[in-house]
Amino acid sequence: MKYLLVLGVVLFGIWLWRHNRETAARERAADQRRAARTPPARQVPPPPAQMIACAHCGLHLPEADAVTGREGSYCTHGHRRARED
Repeated sequence: MKYLLVLGVVLFGIWLWRHNRETAARERAADQRRAARTPPARQVPPPPAQMIACAHCGLHLPEADAVTGREGSYCTHGHRRARED
């Protein structure tokens, strides 16, 4: 009797394993069909940054990173102080 119970548990485990494999395969196929229908989204690159030169040393850097002073834009606070003080 216990062998019959063990056999039943093993057969149920095999059935469950095969059922899960088939379900996963169907889901993968559906995902692939869905992905084939929708075109990939195009990513738009950001616009180029405006570059400016440091009034003290001439280094070119993005305008957003520059330190603004009375006599122009600088790459660091030290260059602004050296030029304007």
